[in-house]
Amino acid sequence: MCSGRVDLEFILRAFSNGVDGVFIGGCRLDECNYITHGNYDALSNVLLCKKILEHIGLNPERLNIEFMSSGDGILLVDMINNYCEKVTEIGPLGTSEGMEGKELSLKLEAVTQLIPYLKLVEREKLRVPVKSEEAYHQFFKSEAVDRLFNELILDKLAISQILLLLREKPLSTGEMAMALGLNPSDVARHINSSSRHGLVRYDAQRKCYALS
Repeated sequence: MCSGRVDLEFILRAFSNGVDGVFIGGCRLDECNYITHGNYDALSNVLLCKKILEHIGLNPERLNIEFMSSGDGILLVDMINNYCEKVTEIGPLGTSEGMEGKELSLKLEAVTQLIPYLKLVEREKLRVPVKSEEAYHQFFKSEAVDRLFNELILDKLAISQILLLLREKPLSTGEMAMALGLNPSDVARHINSSSRHGLVRYDAQRKCYALS
């Protein structure tokens, strides 16, 4: 299977199922058998996903991608063994980052629900102009991409988490802020935006917010 077929959904599903690390192997860059150069798409997905994992509190080193030829069997074994050692050092998913199971599940589900939007952002705003591994790494580490990530993704992710919390039960702004580790003012801003879109409503009797 072409590494370009490795969707963000596949990666997040693996973590949601409790795996401690995800290793993706692709053919060597610039040696793709197809004109699509899907291995560059895989690299882009991995670098974007690493930023998301770091934001939600997971070690981005849990996700790795390497490129090799079909004749690099020994190299593949060495890479996998080294990666397994690294993941073992990092420790179990979530607990090593001080995150309880329920909190981890909520954050991963919140990201998963945003996959269609993330794909749109990646396609429209995060395309690297030069196809080289160095260019991709520099691009995703740039201040411009950090700014786009903050402007286009972080608010959407926070709202997604808020809606998942409210799916369980009505909550006050303070309770949501505590559960998500956000400032109450930021939660209030997200709630106002969600309310304008008809996603949440204020329950005056219980003095809290609930899904519409």
